Amino acid sequence: MIAIISPAKSLDFESQPPTQKYSQPAFLNEAGRINHQLKQLTEKDLIKLMGISAKLATLNLERNQSWSPPFSPENAKQAIYAFNGDVYEGMQAENFSPDQIDFAQDHLRILSGLYGLLNPLDLIQPYRLEMGSKMAVDGQKDLYQFWKPTLTNELNKQLAAAGGVLINLASAEYFKAIDTKKLKGTIITPEFKDNKEGKYKIISFYAKKARGLMCRFIIENKITEPENLKAFDLGGYYFNNDLSSGNKWVFTRDL
Repeated sequence: MIAIISPAKSLDFESQPPTQKYSQPAFLNEAGRINHQLKQLTEKDLIKLMGISAKLATLNLERNQSWSPPFSPENAKQAIYAFNGDVYEGMQAENFSPDQIDFAQDHLRILSGLYGLLNPLDLIQPYRLEMGSKMAVDGQKDLYQFWKPTLTNELNKQLAAAGGVLINLASAEYFKAIDTKKLKGTIITPEFKDNKEGKYKIISFYAKKARGLMCRFIIENKITEPENLKAFDLGGYYFNNDLSSGNKWVFTRDL
């Protein structure tokens, strides 16, 4: 069983990681080709491409120009500790024990517009590039076309070795980078809904944090059998059999 999540726009490269262990991204060559394209872009180009402010464009121009392998703990940081958005706040990876982070390294993957597919302990340098960005690379019209064959093939290899079940905790934007028609495995997609005015609805902020909570639940309990996910109870959520169907598993809570 492998769980996949999205990256985060917010980054933390200031605090010290709780472990000295690290690994290298599998697709650093591909990331280098994307970065080569990013290095050509001006601040105005970045504003148009990413829909960001001038201040953020300046920051990311500097990041793009500074990006340079090889990666080491001196110039990069492990992905699971570098990303700092709602999902990662829910996961609280900084509290994992050494055994738990080893389990995460084997069973958790992070999709990325720049790096493709990351293991938790893969070193990364600061960047901002959403998977949905309409940037042509190597003759491909966008990042989806660039990454889809590579990510699908890699996940097929990993799923074959990990029991053939993919737990999709990624956003729709990032999950589109996988060719589900060619994926050789079972995809289970948890959904998290909150009771609002008597109806269960997906509330984006809460759902993102819940994805991180489920990652924490998987890692802390070292879950390898999907059925055991139905016992998930962090943050007040519980498995709702009535709202679930097939491989869409719905977890609800009453605020």
